Amino acid sequence: MKKENIPAELTKLITEDEIMMFMELRIKIQELNLTTNLTRLIEGDDYWVSQVYDSIWLFKENSNNLDNKKFIDIGTGCGFPGFAYAITHPNSEIYLIDSSRKKTDSLKRIIKNLNFKNKIYVINDRIENFSKQSSFRNSFQVATARAVSKPSTVAEYMLPILSEKGCGILYCGKWSNEDKRNLEKTLEILNGKITQIKNNFLPNDKGIRNAVFIQPKGICPEIYPRSIGKAEKYPLCD
Repeated sequence: MKKENIPAELTKLITEDEIMMFMELRIKIQELNLTTNLTRLIEGDDYWVSQVYDSIWLFKENSNNLDNKKFIDIGTGCGFPGFAYAITHPNSEIYLIDSSRKKTDSLKRIIKNLNFKNKIYVINDRIENFSKQSSFRNSFQVATARAVSKPSTVAEYMLPILSEKGCGILYCGKWSNEDKRNLEKTLEILNGKITQIKNNFLPNDKGIRNAVFIQPKGICPEIYPRSIGKAEKYPLCD
């Protein structure tokens, strides 16, 4: 396995064994990229900073213990931040959901070839359908979404599946006062709240990342999320 140029900021957050797992994951994604367009962020800092570090810094900096949880990554794509959470939180139960059959088939092949310690379930479905299933509603303790949609839209996907004390994490590149107002308005309808907002400058000039933590205030109304496409087309903040 060739020597990797891993940023010092990342090596401070993860163990040697975890680094090896991330190396193996990168190789497998590269192989699958030859037939399925999973991601372009696979070489050098694109992988180690924009994928791995960007996925895990907020888990490591969060004051709450996020291990041994029921976790879901919404719109997981090539598996980030879901796989990153799985590697660094081996006692958690992992759900990866994406509407693309090609991507979820690739994720299953990755899981088969890598020695994850977690139970990992790959779901090929729209989150609007998944969230309506009674067995999953109000059941997840940690939920993430990265590069899925606007925060106010993602909140409608996420709140209905969070448990009473569950933690939803929205990864945001850009974050403005307008985004905050729209999200707060949406969360008021969904019976949720913002608990904290973190930001971090990624290593090697890879930009700023904002992470917005949300939590239920009570039970989300049964009508949410609305049917497929409604949250995107008709945001609750309008």
